[in-house]
Amino acid sequence: MQQLIECVPNFSEGNDQAKINSIVNKISSIEGVTILDVDSGKDTNRTVVTFVGEPATVLEGAFQGIKEASMLIDMSNHTGTHPRIGATDVCPLIPIKNITMDECVEHSHELAERVGAQLKIPVYLYEYSAKNPDRKNLANIREGEYEDLEKKLNDKSWKPDFGPSAFNAFSGATVIGCREFLIAYNINLNTKDKRLATDIAFEIRELGRSKRIKSPESSNLLDGEIVRNEDGSPVKVTGMFKGVKAIGWYVSEYSRAQISINFINYKVSSVHDVFDAVCKLAEERGARVTGSELVGLIPMDAILLAGKHFLSKQNRTLGIPEKDIIECAVQTLGLNDVSEFNPDEKIIEYAIEKNNKGLMGLSGKDLISLISDSSPAPGGGSVSAIAGSLGAALVSMVAALTHEKKDFIRSRKKMNEIGVKAQDLKDRLIYLGEEDTEAFNAILAANRLSDKTPEQKKFKEKRAFEANKYAIEIPLETAKLSLEVIKLSLDLIKHGNPNSVTDAEVASEVGLAGVRGGCMNVMINLSGLDKFNNYAPDIHNKIDSLINEANNLHKKAFDNTKKLIN
Repeated sequence: MQQLIECVPNFSEGNDQAKINSIVNKISSIEGVTILDVDSGKDTNRTVVTFVGEPATVLEGAFQGIKEASMLIDMSNHTGTHPRIGATDVCPLIPIKNITMDECVEHSHELAERVGAQLKIPVYLYEYSAKNPDRKNLANIREGEYEDLEKKLNDKSWKPDFGPSAFNAFSGATVIGCREFLIAYNINLNTKDKRLATDIAFEIRELGRSKRIKSPESSNLLDGEIVRNEDGSPVKVTGMFKGVKAIGWYVSEYSRAQISINFINYKVSSVHDVFDAVCKLAEERGARVTGSELVGLIPMDAILLAGKHFLSKQNRTLGIPEKDIIECAVQTLGLNDVSEFNPDEKIIEYAIEKNNKGLMGLSGKDLISLISDSSPAPGGGSVSAIAGSLGAALVSMVAALTHEKKDFIRSRKKMNEIGVKAQDLKDRLIYLGEEDTEAFNAILAANRLSDKTPEQKKFKEKRAFEANKYAIEIPLETAKLSLEVIKLSLDLIKHGNPNSVTDAEVASEVGLAGVRGGCMNVMINLSGLDKFNNYAPDIHNKIDSLINEANNLHKKAFDNTKKLIN
């Protein structure tokens, strides 16, 4: 099972394109590394590179990038608006697929030790990788930045986790560690006033601010008097959003102030909730949000949550394709305000898929041509799943067409529920269509294994059993989900827009194909397990039950449709 790690090193160079290209080329030269994004900022004088791969390739890519940066970037001459501590300021590793955080931490320690030993760069560990609780927070390690690094290294309490304690004037220090997926996000204001952006940043960040008495002459709280405790220390007020870090700055490239935000956990504090809050806070201060920008990539889930939030506020159905939900999020958040937002490049799942396109990455014509050639895969299993997905797509369409009609306003909640479920079914069946081909290929790979020794024979039998078992599970799920498509189509025939009743019935037709085709593939793959054990002796009964229920529901859908159109 393939393990994937994302690595997002931040290099302290955003202006010299030759240096940036050299660093990126070193990373991309490692076989198995996929570059997802390169984001440079002139004012920050910083480049964020995002790449993925299996652990060994990512570690090598990260090391080569850090090494190249240590030879090209002279920190003694570096200036920029973003806090930094070295040529490679920070290098986080993020578990993406089939790998735990603990495993990722082990890899980060391996990388940190190598950087310290071979490149003679002081390395600090942070977040989940931190050995010292005081170093868990990146801001603590960065305090004083590069300019105070020599002094910090002379302090025994700040001895690096790896590498020398001696000050490396050219390269500075590097911070390495594992973290959850972080969203780096900037909100743009229609002002050049950095203090206004800072004032709003203090309001939204978890760390909060010093409590102030609002000045009658200004809407900016920074102009107010600080409220102090009896000992003279400022009274602290917690910010609005947990897991949010934020600062305000001015970006001359865009000729406007920005609120620069890091989301530590977007599921606790969402992008859309913070955006809405900033819009309100800006308006209270006589300013306006013009849009926003994403630095690096964003998880699909985060942007879908935003799109659904804004669609709900507009009283629109959520049962629409994900591209339309994403478009709503992009438009409402103004993600094209200062630079182009390309979903294929900025959404991590799309970026990975772009470099590994499967069946559904083909055009309809190419997919049909591929199925028609002499190769046994993709075959009936994939086609069954595709049939089911087409039925789910039709269900979603009819639900949406019903939802938007004022004559069916009382049915909007029901239509929204049907549409959302249909979209989920569609996406899962598309995945099963891809996976059926992978399952077939796994059987072929298992059959090609050597069995000359007892150990080899035992291993081959184990792999063959696992492959055949998976090749049963995929079409069985296809059949079950396609049955759900028929059920939804029947519901729409009864309650949906009558002008689209035949579309709903066609959904039941292809849904039936998905059920019966999936079941046929289960039956033929069952024969491959007979020689191993009595795996799932009741599967035949399940198949018969699925087919009988599908046939009955389909007939009902067909007959009901005929009555409505005659």
